[in-house]
Amino acid sequence: MSMRPDMMSNKERIDALLKGRPIDRVPHFPFIPGFCARNVGYPIAVMYSDAGKSFDAQQKTMEQYGFDWGPLYGYASYGTWEFGGTIKMPEGDYEQAPAHVTFPVQSEADVAGLQLPDVKKAGCLPTAMAFSHLQEKSDTPISVICGGNFTIAGNICSVETLCRWMLKKPDLVHALLRLATDHIVDLVRYWVETFGADRVIPQMWEPSAANYILSPKQFERFVLPYLQESSEKILAMGVKHILYHICGEQNANLPYWAQVPMGDPGLASLGEEVDADTAIKYFGDTCVIIGNIDGKVILEGTPESLYRLCTETIAKLKHAPRGYMMCSGCELPPASPPYNVYVMRKAINDAGWYE
Repeated sequence: MSMRPDMMSNKERIDALLKGRPIDRVPHFPFIPGFCARNVGYPIAVMYSDAGKSFDAQQKTMEQYGFDWGPLYGYASYGTWEFGGTIKMPEGDYEQAPAHVTFPVQSEADVAGLQLPDVKKAGCLPTAMAFSHLQEKSDTPISVICGGNFTIAGNICSVETLCRWMLKKPDLVHALLRLATDHIVDLVRYWVETFGADRVIPQMWEPSAANYILSPKQFERFVLPYLQESSEKILAMGVKHILYHICGEQNANLPYWAQVPMGDPGLASLGEEVDADTAIKYFGDTCVIIGNIDGKVILEGTPESLYRLCTETIAKLKHAPRGYMMCSGCELPPASPPYNVYVMRKAINDAGWYE
């Protein structure tokens, strides 16, 4: 099947969307590193260890399947390595991102000894910076991706420990969140100083704040103030847009997420757990909505069921007040059938045009 010819380039489409101008069709946002590795024959670990190969694999896959935006670098366990712990790169058929091995904080006493990482040298950051230089050279959005404040804190000491301390040692939780927040601000400042505030779009992934783990009251007490602080400081640098990936079941947290400044517009990436009406209720007036195609349907569903899901989602969200980009609700499973990935773009071709 031939696709209807685009009326705008990818860059023109994204630039117009972020400036509140009309666009030709719904963009297809990429959350696809593991799939890209398999698509070009690389081990998935290469996507996190080699900036050049990671960028190349993503660029080629996006060209093949018609994704917009540009290549991205980051992973959910960010913070462990950067604060002095260890991680391991993904291996085999079932691992799709780096994973924790040892946490920087093993005991209460370890918290007092923690120091802020050197953002030029710590962990994955030299690779991330090399990747962003490739983004700059290719004139794609420059992202600096890290965990959200609570997720980084949970990657410093383990989420289980953090949850126990919320009940018994809340001062330790606040100490870790203070370090995570200061680190996020330091990190974004380094990217802004390198590339300019108008080029940098930070991405914060916050899976550990999901309601499987936190109650909304705990979110309000422990997470919201730090999210607001880091966002306000980042926007004060001149950054125009922040992307928050609000991962997993966070419906009970959404009234608080709506109080987090994300720019004009912000970028709210949502999982399949959040329905379209709820997404528009909380984020439609302030953010471009990104999401939220169920990864299980992409991986295991028939092409027909996936096509139906995509076209229905597009119909519900394409006229969101600040715009919409279609994307999987979390990372596209690396083993997704290639034809299903094509079907997502076909759904945009059939249902995503603005006429």
